[in-house]
Amino acid sequence: MVLPKLSEEKVKGKSVLLRLDLDVGIDTSRIESAKETLNFLVENSAKTIIIGHKGRPNGVKVDNLSLEGLIPVLSKLIGKEVIFEGEGEVVLKENLRFDPGEETNDENFAKKLAGLADIYVNEAFAVSHRAHASIVGVPKYLPHAAGFRFIEEVANLSKIIESPKRPVIVLISGIKEDKVEMAKELAEKVDKVLVGGKLPKYFGDVNPNPKKIIIGDLTFDGADITLDSAQRFKAEIAKAGTIVLAGVLGKYEEEDYRQGTKEVFRAVSQASAYKVAGGGDTEAALTMLDLTKKFDWISVGGGAMLEFLASGTLPGIEALKKRANINVERR
Repeated sequence: MVLPKLSEEKVKGKSVLLRLDLDVGIDTSRIESAKETLNFLVENSAKTIIIGHKGRPNGVKVDNLSLEGLIPVLSKLIGKEVIFEGEGEVVLKENLRFDPGEETNDENFAKKLAGLADIYVNEAFAVSHRAHASIVGVPKYLPHAAGFRFIEEVANLSKIIESPKRPVIVLISGIKEDKVEMAKELAEKVDKVLVGGKLPKYFGDVNPNPKKIIIGDLTFDGADITLDSAQRFKAEIAKAGTIVLAGVLGKYEEEDYRQGTKEVFRAVSQASAYKVAGGGDTEAALTMLDLTKKFDWISVGGGAMLEFLASGTLPGIEALKKRANINVERR
């Protein structure tokens, strides 16, 4: 997949609208993953305008979802003062989702954002499965490129689609019910899908694809998978050529419910397969278990990673592949 690269854009002296994933809590690793892109822009004297979102304010201003609190994180990351909603070399704008036009991909809102800069850069792979104004709207009106991390994400995940070492196993877990449909889609593309977390409850008593999907059994309180399920998962993992880890197996934050996650994650880390993991809880659990260095790639986005593997692309990727119709008035 060929995407326009930031390194090929002439950004010196230009203003750049940089879409980052700023929907973070205590763990700011998603922001830190954009360091190379931020440094490139700063070193090339580009005026950098950072945009992003936090939470789900539903189109209204919510004080505790303001992005202003990220100023110290961004300033420390690049070693330069970042200005909030003002004028400067590096500026952070307020939460995009305070405007309803962001999530509805309103054309006027997209044009308003595009009018802030000369070039658009997407360094928010984790939210590029959302057809929102800052992801798919803005690239219509500005020359655009993918950030350095974005390019790496696509390259590493493409290996699983294009020429994977088989069998390919996806372990999908968590608490979001929409992952059930994703598990069904992935079962059509890979060799085995292992299902844990709360997802077995959502499947009910019917396995839609028993040859491909292995649904774990939950403990009586539903907070973890059973030891027998962990053993069944480990047996499949031992045979894998490629493993995708997306979601924790139980309520791993509490030691009493960590057994499934610990057993399965360690088995994956010890496998000789090509190993990829993605998602906030997944990365947090891997960090807790000191297993991150055992993986070939850790994606910044769980949902985006799974959708990319299922469909081979994302709305944000398709937007970058199209040529811009540059016809907006600069502000």
